[in-house]
Amino acid sequence: MQSQRFSFLLLLNLLLLNTANAQSLAPTLQHRLPAYSQVYDDTRDPFKDAQAAIALAQQTQRNVLIEIGGNWCTWCHKMDAFLEKHPKVYQALHDNYVLLKINVSDSNDNQAFMASLPPVLGYPHMYVSTNSGQLLLSKDTAELLDNLEYSVEHWLAFLAQWKMRNNKDNRNDFSAKH
Repeated sequence: MQSQRFSFLLLLNLLLLNTANAQSLAPTLQHRLPAYSQVYDDTRDPFKDAQAAIALAQQTQRNVLIEIGGNWCTWCHKMDAFLEKHPKVYQALHDNYVLLKINVSDSNDNQAFMASLPPVLGYPHMYVSTNSGQLLLSKDTAELLDNLEYSVEHWLAFLAQWKMRNNKDNRNDFSAKH
């Protein structure tokens, strides 16, 4: 009887541990991200990636969040670490946006692609576009900081404001400013 109880408790603990591990990995597992959403890659074609991101955004009824940066960029790494550390923000990002990472570096500045966008103020820099490719916003990511740390509240407010269902209102806001 004692060994059955021990076996049951061991099994229960393993089950709870596996459930906790699955929940901590949930954001990663729920979104099978395309390669263009995962890393800055100076060998990728940003025009092809943008077409693929727009097609996926249309299929999934999301906007596109274009993130400009590179593997050399300290703040880009800080932003990625922040998103991994905050599953609620990560989930809101990938539930409402197709992430498109565009590399800019000494080895490939993607000048032709970047020429089609408003100027970048610093890195990382983000743009929000509709799933038809209409630019809604150019965003300096410093606006998402609070005391030199990325803020959960700032991120969630930003993601909520610019998600797809707000496109009509935001299009009017962006047009008025530009």
